[in-house]
Amino acid sequence: MDLELDHVFILTDKPKAAGDLLVSMGLNESFSRDHKGQGTSNRRFAFSNGMLEILYVRDSEESKNGPAKKLRFPERIQTENASPFGIVLTRTNDSKLGMPFGGWKYQPDYFEPPNAFHVGENSEILEEPLCIYVPFIGPVNRIEEIGTFKSISNVQLSVPLEKMSDTLLTLQSADRLDIELGREHMVVLTLDNGRKGLSKDLRPVLPLMIHW
Repeated sequence: MDLELDHVFILTDKPKAAGDLLVSMGLNESFSRDHKGQGTSNRRFAFSNGMLEILYVRDSEESKNGPAKKLRFPERIQTENASPFGIVLTRTNDSKLGMPFGGWKYQPDYFEPPNAFHVGENSEILEEPLCIYVPFIGPVNRIEEIGTFKSISNVQLSVPLEKMSDTLLTLQSADRLDIELGREHMVVLTLDNGRKGLSKDLRPVLPLMIHW
């Protein structure tokens, strides 16, 4: 199956500082939402062809005991060296309608059945990012707008492990996404093809570097 990046999320316990830092750079913050049954809320930063999502645990008990408990968000926040990232993917064509990797069905309270996520079976590996496929969204005509902070050109994600799971290996073929073994959990987000030649390292607030 041909896959492409829909959005990436970063789980944090500092949502105000993280979101405000992105706003101060000039990124466009769109609407926020609470995820009923999941125990999380977000701050969303929209681009013409995708999104960067700052995700945080709003209700730990709901997150631990609701339908999203297998995503283990509170545990990912609390566990040293757990990945704070999630990669959300859609397909680029309808030629193959099966699931792109092994996993399990997650039916959120905030979606009407049968719309549900397919979560990669590597969700039990806390050191790897959550890998989520959206089967109920068909191919999307993603437009790369020209300007500053307009489009996601590439997401490079590093994982501090000696080898990747089969799920992560499958994701390496997705458009606008590179996954590599590295020394730390880190995302390098390239916007607008890096036309301005500028960069900002958002550590320690977020494990994120932005090139534009």
